[in-house]
Amino acid sequence: MRPYEVMIILDPALEEDVIRATLDRATGIISASGGNPGRVDRWGKRRFAYELNHRWEGYYVLLEASAEPAAMDELGRMLTLADGVVRHKVIRLPLAAIRAKRPVAAAPASSGTAPDGPSAKES
Repeated sequence: MRPYEVMIILDPALEEDVIRATLDRATGIISASGGNPGRVDRWGKRRFAYELNHRWEGYYVLLEASAEPAAMDELGRMLTLADGVVRHKVIRLPLAAIRAKRPVAAAPASSGTAPDGPSAKES
């Protein structure tokens, strides 16, 4: 399975029930194909930098998931056909970004050597 981020911009005029149903369908597609829908981060209404489909604002949602490429293709197809979705973008995260998000383990205690060379005793 590969890690993905999906940015979804919904019509801001939609009711909360419709937004929840759209997000439930999206996470359902990922789960049904054996993937793991991760965090769903609702950013809320934001103003666009320019007019999009005769709208000046949208409701932003960021979805993190781990799934196979076929599942994400199906999710992209569903979001393209959904009436309330203004735009969406599915991005596969590179491994370097995943490693950067993880907390770094504590470094082992110093063994008496300076970080850049031998200890003063050896000189």
